[in-house]
Amino acid sequence: MKQQRNTKPEERELARKIKEQERLESELAECELRLATLRGELKTLEARYLNLVSAPYAELDELRAQIAERLAAEEPSNERLQRAAREARARADESRAALSAAPAEERKSFSPSPELKRMYREAAKRIHPDLTANAEDRARRQTAMAEVNRAYQQGNESAIAKILEAYESSPEAVEGEGAGAELVRVIRKLSSMNNRIGEIEAEMQTLLSSDLHLLKMQADEAQEQNRDVIAEMAEKVGERIADCKARFETMTAGRVH
Repeated sequence: MKQQRNTKPEERELARKIKEQERLESELAECELRLATLRGELKTLEARYLNLVSAPYAELDELRAQIAERLAAEEPSNERLQRAAREARARADESRAALSAAPAEERKSFSPSPELKRMYREAAKRIHPDLTANAEDRARRQTAMAEVNRAYQQGNESAIAKILEAYESSPEAVEGEGAGAELVRVIRKLSSMNNRIGEIEAEMQTLLSSDLHLLKMQADEAQEQNRDVIAEMAEKVGERIADCKARFETMTAGRVH
């Protein structure tokens, strides 16, 4: 009867670590997916808010500044009106500067399909930078993963598949052999992946505690009631703009006559 070959301690440890690596790869891919999805949703919401609410608010602040300046010009000795005019102009300038620094275009609604999410998970499991201890390979993986994230934000499934195929077909993707060396590589991969999961959790907490996410929660809750909270905000700002325009026109007409 043929005796079964005794496995070396490093081979047994390697087998255990590989199982742990497989579990952690799936966890890391899921964490990256959740982060990328939240980023996309918040960017979509931010762009819509800037377009429908922030831009009109900047217009409203400018009208209020003009009204305050008109009142101050009519009574140059009134320090209260002079101060109010300066403060209104400062707010208008701040609103305009904030708006000019923000992206002007409105993004399409970010709603990743199940297939897009599956493709992202697969790519993260296979080319994530924290899956290698080799510096050159890590750099290649970082570039590829950045491209995967862009494709995910754009909803481009085929682009993710091409990025994955291009990376894995490259000669640089081939690694060395040997249980001892492989064990060291796996241990380092596990350490890198755990560190990255910690970074993701920290960024997720920052995003989840942000004002933008609070607005998202309000918008999601309103949507369940068939309401559009951003559109409602925009409507209220529009009403204030109309009131300010009417007041300014009345002031101008009164001065002419």
